[in-house]
Amino acid sequence: MDWIKLTRQGSLSGSSAASLSIALMQYVLLLVLIVVVIAQAILVWKAAPHWRWYQITPVVITTILAVIFVFPVAGALKSRSEWHKVKEDLETRLASVEAEQLELRYGDPNDPLSGEGVLPMAQKLAKLGTEAGRRWRGLRLTNANFTNGGQIVLTNPQPEEPVDGLPQDPVEEADANANPLPLIPDGLVVYGFAEGQQPNLEVLVPVFYLGEFRVTATSPTQVTLQPTAPLLPQQRQAIESRQASSWSVYELLPLDGHEPFIAEGSVEDDNNVFGRIDDELVNRLLNNPMSAQSRAEYLRDGTRSLPDDEPLTKWVKIEFTKNHEIVVDSPDQRGALDGGFFDGSGRAVDSRLQHGDSGKVKFSKDDILIVQEEAADSLIDADVARLIDTYYIRPLNDYRFVLRRIRLRLAELQTRTKELTYENEVLQRAIDATVNMKAAAQGEKLKLEQDFEQTEIERKALEVYNAKLESVVKETRQELVKLYRSNQQLEKELQMFHEAIAKPGESLTSVR
Repeated sequence: MDWIKLTRQGSLSGSSAASLSIALMQYVLLLVLIVVVIAQAILVWKAAPHWRWYQITPVVITTILAVIFVFPVAGALKSRSEWHKVKEDLETRLASVEAEQLELRYGDPNDPLSGEGVLPMAQKLAKLGTEAGRRWRGLRLTNANFTNGGQIVLTNPQPEEPVDGLPQDPVEEADANANPLPLIPDGLVVYGFAEGQQPNLEVLVPVFYLGEFRVTATSPTQVTLQPTAPLLPQQRQAIESRQASSWSVYELLPLDGHEPFIAEGSVEDDNNVFGRIDDELVNRLLNNPMSAQSRAEYLRDGTRSLPDDEPLTKWVKIEFTKNHEIVVDSPDQRGALDGGFFDGSGRAVDSRLQHGDSGKVKFSKDDILIVQEEAADSLIDADVARLIDTYYIRPLNDYRFVLRRIRLRLAELQTRTKELTYENEVLQRAIDATVNMKAAAQGEKLKLEQDFEQTEIERKALEVYNAKLESVVKETRQELVKLYRSNQQLEKELQMFHEAIAKPGESLTSVR
């Protein structure tokens, strides 16, 4: 970029110098011409007495013609000057276009806000395309029938058209017309998304996940999909109501990442290892379907960690204090389908992931690295690195397992919902019976309260009557005691009378 600026400045200074030199040249030529004409006139005047007419005539005619041809020469010089200005302008525009082309192709390294160039963006796009696999955009929903497992028919309404300015190979075009390829390979498992409009975008983009499907029939313009598992009510409603009229079909599920949520033009710093999170984007995309806690995880991604963060989310920035090597390749080699990409110690066993050479990654002193807390602790304990800072990094989601786990969880919740519904019905019947029993008990309670009130009245009356009886009994008892004592006294008196009468009688009987 610097040499382009220098070239541009040099071309501008050269243009000014050339214009000045042309102007000076015009005045110099005019002055020389005037001097030559005057000098020639003087010479002719001096030579007239010695020359003949046929000698003077050619000189005069030549002088007149020279003066006459000055004007065409001036016009030619002026035209040359104008064309020279056009040339200089075109050179300036060429330099500007070349600089702009380089900036568009590679970006401006001196301006972080100018964005990336076409080539880096093309590389990223190719990487995203490789990660996403094959995809089919803009498919139209033609028919949806959910009987017998479900059948969904999609049509491609916009066949590919040749790009203007690019020649078409007639042989390839003839082969394509003779052997048209199916829209999507038969038997392929794909993932459907409903397309919708997003702010600041002119094209439709995926906005809603519709489920996992298998291709049961296909043609160059149409494809029939069948769900691999029962769809969720929201997914089925979106399809049946034709809200999902435009589809995007992906061979692979999108991969989770940190970069899609970084604000455009943001760069990493000490406060955030990825750059500033685009709060507006996160809140707009994750406002409704996610909880506040999950949304906070996206907003905190790459920031400094907190003491209560889980160990899995803690990553540590370290600086190597000495040269160090780490073995990253496993001595075993096998394919990923034979047991995964890594062995038990985390070393790569797939040849596509192995580092090669000695299988070691070398770090020099003062190199900075961000690793998980466990790995950082081992390097710090080995006295080969020192801690700089600790960051919170959101664990990435593998949507293949996440969606299946969510589906299993939803099925479990559905079963649990049925159980709870049945238990709720039983509990409701028990509550209704309890309410009826309570109503009956209320009636009995009212009667018992009435009986209790009457019983209280009778009890009080009985207590009064009992008190009266006790008083009468007491008085009667006292009267009886008096009578008893009186009777005893009378008995004693009778006994005395009896004895008094009996003694004279005995005496009379004994005399006889």
